[in-house]
Amino acid sequence: MNRDFLLFHKPFLSEEEVDEIVDTVRSGWLSMGPKTLRFESEFNSYIGASKSIAVSSWTAAGHLTLEAFGIKAGDEVIVPTMTFPATAEIVCYFGAKPVIVDVSEDTLNISLKEIEKSITPKTKAIIPVHYGGQPCDMDEILDIAKKYGLKVLEDAAHSLPATYKGKRIGTISDVTCFSFYATKTLSTGEGGMICTNDDELAERCSIMRLHGINRDAWKRYSESGSWYYEVVAPGFKYNFTDLQASLGLPQLKKVDYMWESRKQIAARYTEALKDLETIELHTVKDDRESSWHLFPIRLHLEKLNKTRAQIIEELRKNNIGVGVHFMPVHQHLYYNETFNLSDNEFPIASSVFPRLLSLPIYPGMNEDNVDRVISVLIDILNRAKR
Repeated sequence: MNRDFLLFHKPFLSEEEVDEIVDTVRSGWLSMGPKTLRFESEFNSYIGASKSIAVSSWTAAGHLTLEAFGIKAGDEVIVPTMTFPATAEIVCYFGAKPVIVDVSEDTLNISLKEIEKSITPKTKAIIPVHYGGQPCDMDEILDIAKKYGLKVLEDAAHSLPATYKGKRIGTISDVTCFSFYATKTLSTGEGGMICTNDDELAERCSIMRLHGINRDAWKRYSESGSWYYEVVAPGFKYNFTDLQASLGLPQLKKVDYMWESRKQIAARYTEALKDLETIELHTVKDDRESSWHLFPIRLHLEKLNKTRAQIIEELRKNNIGVGVHFMPVHQHLYYNETFNLSDNEFPIASSVFPRLLSLPIYPGMNEDNVDRVISVLIDILNRAKR
């Protein structure tokens, strides 16, 4: 058996990315420039949105979107508890309140019932998170948003290139924000993208991503540029760079190949693990396709004589890295204390979280790697069975 440590995630990089970065370094254009615009254009064509704006991270994308929505102090924005804290964090930047709600038990996506229960006259927006890469119930969410006059920002950090009822994520609601962090399904190390069909919002985000400058500031250094520019609003330093685009351009060319690879791994895991009594597999609804950014399983701890932490340690001893996604937002110290939250208000997330475990799933894992994860996991679970 291969005893090398199998990482939980590893970016799928090749000589194409290396060559593109070398070309950028030699060009001398390291920050935002022509390759950034090319990456935006090619990503936009792939997704099928009206406009795509590249930025420095998902957090920057979400922050700029809420600013363009006009979120201000005292407003409320509904977010699910089963997400990385950045989803709630960006709401706090405005002095607004993230109204944190529970999730659906089958998908761990935001609960429709909890959204509607939580709407008040102060509610201005909803941020559904496509957990693990599976799209939320977008038709119903958009119906709720329309009924109450709310904006929708899809947190698609996990869901490139997922589909919902035949539509690609990134084309469905007011705005969709993607992440290109090192572990994501397309990686530029750090980075994010705002996709929207709203031209005014796109214009605002484009201006605010680079200090509130009212024109393409990067062009002032090119042959066709002018030294003159004006700041029209107190913006942010959230621009993307050509170094990041150098990774993004070749990554985008193989995004479908990487998706197929993850789908094959997910199918292999599902077939091998579906009948185990000691775990429960994640539900994927028939009318949508997950990007399979994550492959989460749920341990039936009542049938095991080991805790999740002990099982993780056993896997590590067998040189297999795993993850946990996520500690619910309401359990993090800041949100718990600031908003006086209790596990009782989030019965599903609070009960599922101690049982969650994410298995490795990324291009570059060969069949032997996948089979090794399966055999080691089954062996550990069988030995730990009550």
